[in-house]
Amino acid sequence: MNHSSKIYVAGHRGLVGSALMRQLQAKGYSNLVTRTHAELDLTNQADVRDFFAAEKPEYVLLAAAKVGGIHANNIYPAEFIQQNLAIQTNVIHEAWRNNVRRLLFLGSSCIYPKDCPQPIKEEYLLTGPLEPTNRPYALAKIAGIEMCWSYNRQYGTKYIAAMPTNLYGPGDNYDLNNSHVLPALIRKMHEAKQRGDKEVVVWGTGTPRREFLYSDDMAEACIYLLEQDELLQTLFNDKQPPLVNVGSGEDLTIHELAELVKEKVGFAGNLAFDTSKPDGTIRKLMDVSKLSQMGWKATTLLRDGLLMAYADCRQQISTARLQ
Repeated sequence: MNHSSKIYVAGHRGLVGSALMRQLQAKGYSNLVTRTHAELDLTNQADVRDFFAAEKPEYVLLAAAKVGGIHANNIYPAEFIQQNLAIQTNVIHEAWRNNVRRLLFLGSSCIYPKDCPQPIKEEYLLTGPLEPTNRPYALAKIAGIEMCWSYNRQYGTKYIAAMPTNLYGPGDNYDLNNSHVLPALIRKMHEAKQRGDKEVVVWGTGTPRREFLYSDDMAEACIYLLEQDELLQTLFNDKQPPLVNVGSGEDLTIHELAELVKEKVGFAGNLAFDTSKPDGTIRKLMDVSKLSQMGWKATTLLRDGLLMAYADCRQQISTARLQ
C-alpha cells in the first residue's frame, strides 16, 4: 500500500471509520474514497455493485456496521443481524469481483464465547456458546470472518479480519438509550454534574472487567496491518481464519471505570449500582500477543483517552448533536 493507493473507507463517519480517516490522512494517504449512507446504502446489493464497478478501489477498510450496547442489542436483534450480514456480504463479494488487493474487515471482541479462557486468543473462536445479549451481532461478525477466510481459500484473495476490543474516542455515540458503557458513563456523569445531582446510577454490579482501546490507536493498528505484507503471510492458510485481535492488553472493573470517569468529568456525587440490570460477560480481555509480535502496541493511556473523549462529548452537546 502506497500513499497514492485508492482506499475505500466504508463507514467513514462512525467511531471506527472516522478514526481510520484521521490516521490515513495523518500518514499521507490522499486517495481516499468515502460515501455517506445517503449516497450509498451498503445493504443494497445493486448499489454496492455499481459503486465498486465505478470506483475500483485497491484497498477496502470495512468499518460500516450497525452497532450498539446491551440495551440496543436486546431491543433490535433482527436489525443487528440483518443489516450487518447485508453490509458485509455485499462489500466483501464486490471487493472480490473488482479485484481489490486487500480488504480489512472490522469485527468485535463479542465474537468470542461467553466463558472462554482469559486472555482471549484468536483460536478460541467458535469453541463455546456466545453471550446471549449480543448473539445476533456476534453471529453476523463471525460470518464476516468466515467470508474473508472462504474467499481467501477459494479465490486467493488477501482479506484479513481485525477484532478490536471495546473502543471509545472522537465521534462516539453518547446516546443513553443505545450507547456502549464508557460513552454512556461519560454523558451520565456530565449531565449529573451540570444538574448538581448527588448520585449517578450505573447498570449492573460493577464487577465485570472490560478492556478499552482509544479509537485512533485501533486505526493505527489497522493501517499497520495493511502495510505489513510479509508479516501477514502467516494469516493466509487453510488451518485458521485470518484473524488478529486488536486491544490494549489491560482491563479494569466497571466500578473502577466508573470511578475514573467520575474523576475525569469532575462529578462530585456518589455512584450507585443497579443490580437488576444485566452485567453481560464477566470478563473480556483480548490476548494481543499476535499483534505485539508483529511490532505494534497501543500507546494511549485510558485516563488520557477519557479526557479526549469527554471533550468530544461536550463538543457534540454544544453543537446540538446530542439531544
